[in-house]
Amino acid sequence: MCDHDHLADMGKSSKGKGPGLSRRDFAAMGAVATAIALAPLEGAEAQGAPDESAVTFDAPDGRMDATFIHPVPGKAPAIIVWPDIAGPRDAFSSMGRTLAREGYAVLILNPYYRDKEAPEFEDFEDFRENGGMEKVAPWREKLTAAAVMDTARAVVGWLDQQGSVDTAKGIGTQGYCMGGPFAVWTAAAAPERVKAAATFHGAALVGEEETSPVKMLGQTQASFLFAIARDDDRTAPGDKTALKAAADAAGRPAQIKVYRADHGWTVADSPVYNYDEEDAAWEQLLDLYEAAL
Repeated sequence: MCDHDHLADMGKSSKGKGPGLSRRDFAAMGAVATAIALAPLEGAEAQGAPDESAVTFDAPDGRMDATFIHPVPGKAPAIIVWPDIAGPRDAFSSMGRTLAREGYAVLILNPYYRDKEAPEFEDFEDFRENGGMEKVAPWREKLTAAAVMDTARAVVGWLDQQGSVDTAKGIGTQGYCMGGPFAVWTAAAAPERVKAAATFHGAALVGEEETSPVKMLGQTQASFLFAIARDDDRTAPGDKTALKAAADAAGRPAQIKVYRADHGWTVADSPVYNYDEEDAAWEQLLDLYEAAL
């Protein structure tokens, strides 16, 4: 889980030696991620340049602000993206563009819409350097399972009204860090529509509460991918076994893998971003969507 200990550790290399990345490093990585997102995809079906727009719509307790990126022309299966604790920013927009070029209509949500419009932070370094954990703490408290599920239903309803969304196909959802549980709760909130859910270094997926994601897999009709960071696995080595047992008991297909990278490795502006392991996780995500949607 992304907490103060994780933030401190992220200032070090993956081996705990040497300095963290500078803001210049983050900027360079963001530029690389954007370039990759905009480059032609070898082997992928040719797509036109995706349409990208800021959107707002009614959601519980306010107006959701989000970024909607989709191929043009035509219809595409929808993907809901729940960002990590620092909220939506360029790193997630780059992900959305890449997914759109793969043939998906992508909605990147602002989980903190009840309190502040996005972007809340310029990048993850801005979050770390400027008291991000303290700023988001009261916003996070509102993101209970019930609140997230209510929001997810509104999001699905909005997506199904868009002409660029193929409603004949299921919806996918992916969540990062604190967004990991949100992806599972989204699948439980709209089981008739959400057919695939992926979590990347997801926080608090296993617990004793009835709303713990591990206990809600049976309320879904989704196939799952649980991509676990190695440091999270060291902290809670039983989680992968619990998730596997829960998926089996619920009869839900689930891929569960511990990656050789640390918490945050899939997000391009993270100090622990790992290109090779992120690329492997990305391929696993695309396989999930191709099979389930």
